[in-house]
Amino acid sequence: MRISGSSIVRTVAVALGLWGLAAGFAAAQPAPAPAPLTREDVGAWLDGYLPAALMRAQVPGAVVVVVKDGQVLFGRGYGYADLARKIPVDPDRTLFRPGSISKLFVWTAVMQQVEAGRLDLDRDVNAYLDFVIPPRAGRPITLRDLMTHTAGFEDQLKDFGARTPAEMPGLEAYLRRDMPRRIFPPGTIPAYSNYGASLAGYIVQRVSGEPFEAYVEHHIFAPLGMTHSSFRQPLPSALQADMAAGYMTATAPPLDHYEWVTPAPAGALAASGGDIARFMIAHLNNGQYGDARILKPETAVQMHTSLRPLYPPLNPMALGFFREDRNGLPIISHGGDLAAFHSDLNLYLDKGVGVFFSANAPGVDDALFRIRSDLFEDFTDRYFPAPVVVAPVLNSARGDGRRVVGAYEVTRRTESSFLAIQGLVQQLTITQSADGSLVAPAFRDRLGRPRIYHETAPFVWTDTTGRSRIRAIVENGKVTSIALGAFAAAAVYQPVPAWRQSGWILPTLVFSLLAILATLAAWPAAALARRHYGQGFRLTGREALVWRAARVGALFDLALLAGWGLYLAPLATHWERFGGGWISLVNLMEWLGLGTIVAALVALWSASYAFTAGRSWFSKVWSLVFAGALGFVAWVGLVGRIVGAPF
Repeated sequence: MRISGSSIVRTVAVALGLWGLAAGFAAAQPAPAPAPLTREDVGAWLDGYLPAALMRAQVPGAVVVVVKDGQVLFGRGYGYADLARKIPVDPDRTLFRPGSISKLFVWTAVMQQVEAGRLDLDRDVNAYLDFVIPPRAGRPITLRDLMTHTAGFEDQLKDFGARTPAEMPGLEAYLRRDMPRRIFPPGTIPAYSNYGASLAGYIVQRVSGEPFEAYVEHHIFAPLGMTHSSFRQPLPSALQADMAAGYMTATAPPLDHYEWVTPAPAGALAASGGDIARFMIAHLNNGQYGDARILKPETAVQMHTSLRPLYPPLNPMALGFFREDRNGLPIISHGGDLAAFHSDLNLYLDKGVGVFFSANAPGVDDALFRIRSDLFEDFTDRYFPAPVVVAPVLNSARGDGRRVVGAYEVTRRTESSFLAIQGLVQQLTITQSADGSLVAPAFRDRLGRPRIYHETAPFVWTDTTGRSRIRAIVENGKVTSIALGAFAAAAVYQPVPAWRQSGWILPTLVFSLLAILATLAAWPAAALARRHYGQGFRLTGREALVWRAARVGALFDLALLAGWGLYLAPLATHWERFGGGWISLVNLMEWLGLGTIVAALVALWSASYAFTAGRSWFSKVWSLVFAGALGFVAWVGLVGRIVGAPF
């Protein structure tokens, strides 16, 4: 076993944690002196870090804009907006796609209409719609629920993207036709929803009498002078030349299409860094930019500070903004991701400072996400440092931790379509170390090591840096949900029942596929051996027919799985596969998937002959293994909704 430096560091961290427990008091590391927040210092710091980081990650281009006290303190483009044409990123002209940061414009528009008296945050949204969203658990959805992602919608990606305008349904048609299931009562469980944000945009459209794209242009872009921004798809011709190309890595060709977003209010914005700076300044100034005002001061304050703290002490959700409080500072934020573009926006409310970052590729192994996170953390610690306090570990840590250990699934999930297969392969696992600490292998620190958490308050665990926390909700002695990390306001995790845990499902599925492949490989091999030795096939009549049919069924299973693989593999960059004619293909595969059940039954029928014809014990056992393997594949298909669940 290789002993790495990270293993040594982890051992030291655990030892220090145990020392802190023995000492019985909180350890504090004094805060360093803050660096001067000036254009020169920000530039020198970023220039010394970001270009090299982007190059290592193979990210072609990025933009960073910092505002302070109502002015742009720093704005710079890094790398290229278009590699082939060697067009550099211009912070004031180059358009990036900030993805879900688009939602902040929706929520701002909602609050404008609240000011106008046309909307009430706590009224049933059906009062503003021309179609009906049914209640769940007797409770209607409100705009406050939409703004805090607690409406209870499952994650819906049907018709999410397209390749051409002709394939794009209108906003109203999309909302009516593709309404997601409700899987939680409103106001109770955070489950991030693009549909919910688009529904709010449609409500603004209805009560204002203007199409959403036009409303934002007239009531947000125009007052702020945001001339390099648009929700329109395709982009207005005057902006198309400034649109950055999207990539997956700098060594790959650019995407061959504009990333069309059907629920446009949720993520269709294209904007320059300079324009986003104006929007940040307006919110930091409680709705005002220069002589223009887009929100009343009290409305902006309400938007920034009206919190829904479902999992204290973890950061809650404000009205549309995530609270990203750090170093004792109230910080509101939002991130955004399309296939190629990835962005982050943070506003330090008490400091009058805002930071926007966007890049046009996720990079190798999605390295851009780490760069984005590090940029926020390092900026905060550099210019607004605070002592790092590590609280003492509770004596209840070992017992409380045992309750949390297990497998969890995220609340931002799909249950009704083939995307439910993600729930079988992307579960969160919490384990417990010998010292009672918790480990979440999927959540890693900056060195790539799994974070180690110690219980520092009842059912609250803090990692060894003091920055990341886990909060468990316990009812009647059982954990009903856990919130983990920085974005617990967007989605939390719920325990997975034992029968659906990936810890045994995935190994069993691998074994089943190997058993199927071995059986199929033995089929021609045995035939060749019989021919070589001049022997005939022992089975006759119906028994031989069923035996062969079982193997044809196995071939069918593998062909179907290959078809799903070919369909699913490009989904990260080809969202049009969630709609259009692809839906017919998905539904065909769903119905064909019922054949996996038939294949399993035929294999079981074939196995029954092995126990009535005096075959060897190996033949009997393997016939059951083969039938069980086919049965397990069919079961996984049903649970993962890739069988019999039309899109």
